[in-house]
Amino acid sequence: MSDAPTPEEIYERTKEEGERRLHRPVLEEMSTAIAAGFDIVAGITILGLLQAQFVHSMGLSPAHVLGSIGFGVAFVFLVVGRGELFTENFLVPIAGLDNGQRHLWRRLLKLWTISPVFNVLGGLVVIFVLTTHGVLPNGSAHAIVHSADVLHSKDVLALFMSAIFAGALMTAMTWFVEGQESVGVRAAVAWIVGFVIALGYFNHVIVETIELIFGYRFGAHYPWTFIVWNFFLATAGNMVGGIGLVTLNRLTQGKSRRSA
Repeated sequence: MSDAPTPEEIYERTKEEGERRLHRPVLEEMSTAIAAGFDIVAGITILGLLQAQFVHSMGLSPAHVLGSIGFGVAFVFLVVGRGELFTENFLVPIAGLDNGQRHLWRRLLKLWTISPVFNVLGGLVVIFVLTTHGVLPNGSAHAIVHSADVLHSKDVLALFMSAIFAGALMTAMTWFVEGQESVGVRAAVAWIVGFVIALGYFNHVIVETIELIFGYRFGAHYPWTFIVWNFFLATAGNMVGGIGLVTLNRLTQGKSRRSA
């Protein structure tokens, strides 16, 4: 326990990284977001492959557990490869605003615009490749469609509450990852969070938007307008959970301990 960083140490690391992100050129913000979109597609593909392989011998629920474990690879890719999902840009850049420079708010809004758009665009390109007939083995498409259908079956309140939890969980992951120097520990934390999000079908705006597009390309029976509508609903819920429940609390914790 003595080797664990203190909240104020995590806060200082987070603030420094936040300032760096807010001063990046647009091209770098776009490229990291596109890379993250690819990572999420890779995770969903692994989930579909594993679930399709085991669903007939084990049943749907155990196969989904195994698929969710596989999906966690996507978040490991994110952490190790330094891609960035939209929800990873709540805690870190908000901490970077602490130096009091008002113009940084405009940079934050720019980041929040670029990040989700290019997360989805990055994933969309790879989806078009993978949904070409014959690329994925038989059964994989059905597994991906099933996951998308589970989300579509939820009512509005459930989708929003699910999005709040997903946003809070992702932002908590960011705090834990920023507090660790060990790549192995960072990867383990990321894998666990990815596993939980996939296991519970939680409404993470980028994960579920990409999964819904994936399912739609494979013939899922929901309108494309649901994908767009859920994108905005999940964004709102993720921000409530990520900023309201976690970011404000963690930054207050770090700043309070630092000034004590």
